[in-house]
Amino acid sequence: GRGGRGPWRDRIDRQASVSVRPDWRRVEEVDLGKLSKGTSPLSNLVDNSPPKSVEDLLWCGFLDQYNDQFDKVSTRTPAPLKRVETKEFYPVTTTDDPVIEKLAIEGKGTVFATDAIMAHLMTCPRSVYPWDIVVQKLPTGALFFDKRDSSQFDYLTVHETSNSPPAPLSERDAANEENADALMNTPERLALEATMINQNFTQQILRSAKYRSNFDLPNPFWDEEDNDGMEPASVAYRYRKFSLGDGIELVARTELHGLAKTKGGAGSTKQVGKLVTTMGGKKKKKNQPEENPLEVPDGDQYMTAYALNEYDPSYASNAPPARPGTSINWRDKIDNQAGAVLASELKNNSFKLAKWTAQSLLAGASQMKIGFVSRVSPKNAYEHTILATQTYRPMDFATQITLNQGTMWGIMRLFIKLLEKEPEGKYVIMRDPNRAIVRVYGVPPGTFEEEDENDDEEEEEDEDEDGEEEKE
Repeated sequence: GRGGRGPWRDRIDRQASVSVRPDWRRVEEVDLGKLSKGTSPLSNLVDNSPPKSVEDLLWCGFLDQYNDQFDKVSTRTPAPLKRVETKEFYPVTTTDDPVIEKLAIEGKGTVFATDAIMAHLMTCPRSVYPWDIVVQKLPTGALFFDKRDSSQFDYLTVHETSNSPPAPLSERDAANEENADALMNTPERLALEATMINQNFTQQILRSAKYRSNFDLPNPFWDEEDNDGMEPASVAYRYRKFSLGDGIELVARTELHGLAKTKGGAGSTKQVGKLVTTMGGKKKKKNQPEENPLEVPDGDQYMTAYALNEYDPSYASNAPPARPGTSINWRDKIDNQAGAVLASELKNNSFKLAKWTAQSLLAGASQMKIGFVSRVSPKNAYEHTILATQTYRPMDFATQITLNQGTMWGIMRLFIKLLEKEPEGKYVIMRDPNRAIVRVYGVPPGTFEEEDENDDEEEEEDEDEDGEEEKE
């Protein structure tokens, strides 16, 4: 089963992502295994029907065109991954988003979230590492799903669902700081490496700004005066309302990363309009696509982009030799057996791939570009090369990775319903660090705020120190 972690000697006891305090009140415990099988006592709360309707509320930001030269990349003609130094990325949580605040004041929804938070919850039965999400319930009954400021939420995990996941730093390696191999292959360092690769890849595969398509409103998080020569990354924020029935109106900020040519050239913007609504189960009116605020050239489709990075467990220092057939060398296989590489990634990174697919579906993307990026050499975690770029339709890809959209919406509705009957206040949804169980706690209103203040104070101290150093 998914809970099996290989031999007992490989067992890793993980710590919770946040420690439960004595004044927390347990609201509910959800056994993810039983929920997936339909044997959970909460199964009667699960409604797996698709949203009744999906409506676009606002579009912000801009999208650049995909450079289809990256479709031709191979091991014979790889592309070095470049560092994007001038682009700003904004993984802003729900309550810090000024557009969501405005939509909430206008009464546009009863539940507010981002696509990343929703996708995380929707696919959480696949997760292995501990995580937590904070929910605020207002006196009006509105729910805001948030991530903690100091959490690891935005870092991409590497080999999380593998039979031999990357091991945390042992005490011996921690004491021996010169052991760079051990340091670079810890879960934390690998997550940082994967996140940087993903950001760089999504911007490198786009054409220059002269092919840019702007939306009605600018990027809501970019401050033109305080930019220091930076510009926002190519992202369109598509604020959408999903009507889930029972009076639940879920407003989410979803992200698209670029515009890509239709494969075969037959598609048009109207076709994209149809694809977008496939998850809603409700046909759009014929004149709907014309209301699209983005006049995209004929034959363009919205796309998302993500990067997988090659990690071989034998990279780690003192690693036992890999069992035959457990790891695949991308450079040997990716040109002729891309399916085998994807199959092994699906085993080792099942949660990450499901989350990306869910985000692409929520954003109504017609294409999902996945880059396969590898270290130039196993002992160098700073230089990478793109070996291939594959294109998938999110709907088809979801089927391929056995990601059921009904189950996704069922889990999202379950968490909403569990909190609907609770009083106003602050709640935490957290996964047990070592078992497939998610617990919901009611927590005092000021919880986590002191750690944010501490972070701010530390930042201010660092800035003061930097200022003093500059004076010297």
